[in-house]
Formats: sequence, C-alpha cells, structure tokens
Amino acid sequence: MPETTVRAGSADELRRDGRLITKVGHLPVVVFWDEGRAFAIEDRCPHMGFPLHQGTVESGLVTCHWHHARFDLESGCTLDLWADDAAAFDVAFDGDDVLVSTRADHDQVTHLQRRLRDGLEDGLTLVTAKSVLGLLAAGVPTRDIVQEGIEFGVRYRDAGWGAGLTVLVAMANLLPHLHEDDRALALVHGLAFVSRDTRNHPPRFSVGPLETDAVPNERLAEWYRRFVDTRTSDAAERVIETALSRDGGQRAVEGMMFAAVTDHVFIDGGHTIDFTNKAFEALEHVGAWAALDVLPTLVRQTAAASRSEEHGEWRHPHDLPRLINETVAELEKAAIEGAANEGRFDDVAGLAWQLLDDDPHVVVDALLDAIRAGAAPQEVGQAIAYAAGLRITRFHTQNDFGDWDTVHHAFTAANALHHALVRNPTPELQRGAVHAVLRIYLDRFMNVPAARLPQADHGELAELAECFEVQGRVDDAGNLAYGFLRAGGSRAELIAALGHALLGEDAEFHWFQVVEAGVRQALTWPDGSEESALLLAGLARFLSAHTPTRRELPTVVRIATRLRRGEALYEDA
Repeated sequence: MPETTVRAGSADELRRDGRLITKVGHLPVVVFWDEGRAFAIEDRCPHMGFPLHQGTVESGLVTCHWHHARFDLESGCTLDLWADDAAAFDVAFDGDDVLVSTRADHDQVTHLQRRLRDGLEDGLTLVTAKSVLGLLAAGVPTRDIVQEGIEFGVRYRDAGWGAGLTVLVAMANLLPHLHEDDRALALVHGLAFVSRDTRNHPPRFSVGPLETDAVPNERLAEWYRRFVDTRTSDAAERVIETALSRDGGQRAVEGMMFAAVTDHVFIDGGHTIDFTNKAFEALEHVGAWAALDVLPTLVRQTAAASRSEEHGEWRHPHDLPRLINETVAELEKAAIEGAANEGRFDDVAGLAWQLLDDDPHVVVDALLDAIRAGAAPQEVGQAIAYAAGLRITRFHTQNDFGDWDTVHHAFTAANALHHALVRNPTPELQRGAVHAVLRIYLDRFMNVPAARLPQADHGELAELAECFEVQGRVDDAGNLAYGFLRAGGSRAELIAALGHALLGEDAEFHWFQVVEAGVRQALTWPDGSEESALLLAGLARFLSAHTPTRRELPTVVRIATRLRRGEALYEDA
C-alpha cells in the first residue's frame, strides 16, 4: 500500500462528533475519538462491508451493527475471527487539522498470507476467498498460493494425504485452462477442501530416517513393499524418509511407491494410485525440495487401503486375480518383443475399444498384443484412460445414480496410471495396466444398455450452460458439447465452460477428480479429434447428472469479490 496522507477534518469536529469520514486512496476511512485519543481504521467491516462509522465505539473497540463483529481501534484487528481484520491508519494533528496516513510498515502480502492460514485453520471460507483475491491482485504467483495450501495440508493431517490435497492439486493442474475470472474460485475450492480435510485432525509428525547410509536403495525398496504388504505404516514411512534423505532419491522413491500400490489389485477402489500420482504432481507445482514433506504422507493410506483381490466381484464368476497373475507373467516377454517393434504401434484408439470387450481374456490378450506390437507404456496408459472415459460417455441414465461413482473411479485411476507411466514407466507400475483393464471390464454393465454416442453436428455453449441449471439433461449436455466441437467450436472454450460449470457448484470430491481427468485426457488427443470430442462429451454428461447444487461456496467468493470492489452489499434489496 503506497504511503499517503490526507486531511480528514478538524480536531474540533472530531471531538464534537466522535468521528470523521474520509478516504485514503480508494479506501474509505473513519477516524474515531475514544477516551481522549484518535484512531483511524478502514470504514468498511471486512466481513460484509457495512460502514463502521455507523457502529458503536466503547472501551477501545468498534462494534459493527450488521453481524456484531468487534474490532480493536488501535490495530484494526478483529476479536471475532470470522470477520477478518480491518486496515488501521496512523493519525496525527497539525494544528487543528486531523491527518490520516497509511502505515509505512504495513506489508499487505504478509498480512494476506497470514489471513489465508487463519482461514484454513478455522474453516473460514470468506477469509480464505478474500486472502486469495488479495494475493492475486498483489501479483503473488498462483504457485505460491498452492504451496501455502499444500504445506498446510501435509502438516495438519495426521492421517496423511487425502481428498483435500488431491482437489487442490487437480485445480492447480486445471488453472491454465480456466477463464481468468474463474482461477481464484478454483484456488478457493481447493483450499476449502484442504481446510475441511484437516479439521479435527491432529498434526502430522515425521518418523525420521534411519541414521545410516549403508542400506542400499534396492533393499529399502524391498523393505518398503514388505511393510506396506503387512500394513506396518510407521516402518514403511521411515524407509521412505531414509530414501528421500539421499541425493536423487525421489525417482527411486517414486518407483518403490508405485510398486507397492500395484503389489495388490486396484487398491482402495483406485483412490490410492490417484493420490500417489497427485502427490508427485504437487512436487511439479512447488518443487522437488518439498518431497520429504509431501511423499511420506501417502504411506498410511497406502498401507491401510482395501485390496480388490479380497472382494467377491473380482473372484466370481471369473477369477480375475489369477488372470492378472498369468498376464503379468507374460508382460516382460511381451515387452521384449515390443522393443523390436518400437515406434510401429499406431492405433491407441483401436486398442481402447478392444479393452471394452465383454470377455476378460479378450481384454488382457488385446493388451499383451498391443505391447508386443510396440505400444509404449504411455500409449498403453492413454488407451486405458480413453476406454475408461468411454464408460462415462456411454453411461446410461437407467443405471442407479450411485453407479456414476463406479465408472468415475476407473477413469480417474486410469488417468493417474497414464501420467505415472509417462513420468516413470517401471515394470512394477506397468502391472497397474492389467489391474486397470480388468476393472474397466468389471464396469461393463454400466454400459448395458450403452447410451448412444453423441451424433450432433452443432451446439451452443449458452444452451450447454442451461443443462447445468436443471436436472435430467444428461444426454442433451453430451450432444451439445459434442456438437459444439463438431461445428468447429474451440476446444479451449468448451473446456473453460465445463470448468466454469464445475466451479459454480458446491462440487464434491469426485467431481473435481473427473473434470480434471477428463480435461487432461482430452488434451492428450489432437484438437478436433473424435477421441477428444467424446471425452469432453462424457465430461459434460457427468456434470449435468450432478447439477445444480446450493452453490454456497461460489456465492462466498462472489461476495469477497464485491467487497474488494467496495460495493455496498448491505444496500442490496
């Protein structure tokens, strides 16, 4: 805040009336006379903008008459944390003139960062929203705001990585594809999830690494997988911290962590592989230096996760774990054959459609044949994610509503697998491809009958937006999104519109997962391609099935935006 001094009025007026009203820059300011002293603070209650000069002054406090928030006249700080702090100003007398000045030592960015942490600690969404808007207006990079959320989330949740941090990283991934006006809202959604996910949890304390460098990384990897297998999370966490304490340890840790994730079949319904991938993507946002804080938070969830080989649907009528073991045994030989055909595989979409077959043996054979034909790990991952996305595009509304979660879990796990394979395609991670294709097979009844693929050749974004205002326009939404692209509409505009629809709701955890996965998978295909159009049509269908909601959080952010503009909310009809 630039230093500015203005004349507020005369000392006689101040003593007679008890208050003077002025402006310092664009901010309204009130000067109060209380107990023989002059005080100046912002003349807007930071909670909802009510003019504080209409409040009551006594005992060094001013009380706002709208929601009864109280503020210290000396500092402007609130005694009611939900209300946020008001800016305080210096007051001086020059003869009979009352002069008001900004405080030279006022560091607005530091103040906003502190208030952001207050908002996270106390679950104060309005405080969080105002802090984010203020930090962005001050030129603070979004990366720094995301970092605040990640540091808070890993420190204050003893159970470790969860839905909150996953949503925050998903929103960070989507930021470049959103309308500029929606980016603050995306950050607030992510930060609000982190706040909710940490509430009533004790803080997390590090286990600490082994005090030796003598144990080789290969042995650490063996130990880690053993300890996860036996659900000994403290021991597994200590192994991870030991590996991370060494130079270049992050890549080795990534390999061992994904190996443990795929030592058992499709653990925790796909959440674990998604959480693990998101944690490594978090490091891409904030830097590898944070690995020792971030990655150990995954261990408890990984060790505790349910294992699909223990579930009946994976055992009967087909013994899928046995088929997985048989297929995994063929993977290495298939990869050796495929190395001789490197670069020759060119039918990722064709493989995806084969993976939708109703026979599990046909599915795994298609996977092995593609690898033998030279399909690279990232191409396999892309095909699996596309196949899982088609389950959403072809999801029939005659299914039980809760079955949207069934197809969504396979899709978001497949998206995570794909990105992990791009980064570090270890043989152990590639086993996850076998797990994923058989999970997609299990979801086949979600497409019986299959919803008709969209055929529209035109569509308008304004009409698509209407689909999110009423329930039941699932197929309309898919056709409008598809038709918009087929008529030459901009993919970037459609993605931004779908992001806007998501952020305009009180979205649940799974929605953020699906939208981020859908956008990122659509972008792996060429602009104008059928594959990209079908994925985005499926995303539009999913959103339409879940909207509208009460839309409370977006309303809070709109209020925070209007307060920053100085609008008089209290005067609204």
